[in-house]
Amino acid sequence: MTKRILFQFDCDPHASVFDAVVAIDSDVDHLVPYAGVQATSVEPLVHGAMFTRGGDDLKNTAIFIGGSDVAVAETLLRCVTDTFFGPVRVSVMMDANGCNTTAAAAVVAAARHIDLSSARAVVLGGTGPVGQRVARLLASDGASVTLTSRARSRAQHACDHIAAQAGEAIGAKLTAAELDSPDDVHAILADANIVISCGAAGVQLATESDLCSAKNLVVAIDLNAVPPSGLGGISVTDKAKPFAEGSAAVGYGAIGVGGLKMKTHRAAIRSLFESNDVILNADEIFALAKRVDA
Repeated sequence: MTKRILFQFDCDPHASVFDAVVAIDSDVDHLVPYAGVQATSVEPLVHGAMFTRGGDDLKNTAIFIGGSDVAVAETLLRCVTDTFFGPVRVSVMMDANGCNTTAAAAVVAAARHIDLSSARAVVLGGTGPVGQRVARLLASDGASVTLTSRARSRAQHACDHIAAQAGEAIGAKLTAAELDSPDDVHAILADANIVISCGAAGVQLATESDLCSAKNLVVAIDLNAVPPSGLGGISVTDKAKPFAEGSAAVGYGAIGVGGLKMKTHRAAIRSLFESNDVILNADEIFALAKRVDA
């Protein structure tokens, strides 16, 4: 039987141990990590993966792109796919810093509690890689999304970037907002059904009082695992837990979402070996997370 080989392309000086463990737990026979991968070094690595096997055996070779810099990883993904020609290709997945699996798991978790097509969502700290993906995935399933930053110009730039990547239909679902004071928080959360906090580690973006004052809130998700919590009143381990006495809304912490994230990550790795032409980025991993959660 042909062995499953996964090449790990990491832009950092040391390849991620986390990604390596998940790959091994996903039934990969051989993991070959490369650290410090740059755009200029991609082509010969991909050629080595493409040209050593043929026919049905080619599906047993795949590439995982990781690292802490999502923008660099996106460039590496483009370089990898640009190297392919015709049927000569291998499957590839991009999940730098867990951006795609985390965003997908958060949005699927929110969808357990409310129909996204009629939901009003707020993404706090939405300008980073995870926040932009959360906003994009929410909008792709029909939610009206307010994306916040401390500066409205940064929030608008993020919305414009998402629209340029995902199309005008999704862009039309996005609204940029400034979040720079307690009054801003109350105004932005007033009509929200979903709140997902994607801000920097250790920064609280909304208090428990803020969330309790949001009378239409159904679910709040905090993706920050470093104290203090990004959303007051939500513990890192909470999973669909009412976050305040007398409230019908539920909360998820980073670890509460983490179980689905890990299932999605492992399922995505396994799916790379079903054929030699799988490309997994945000949208594809979101679709897979839905199936994992079904």
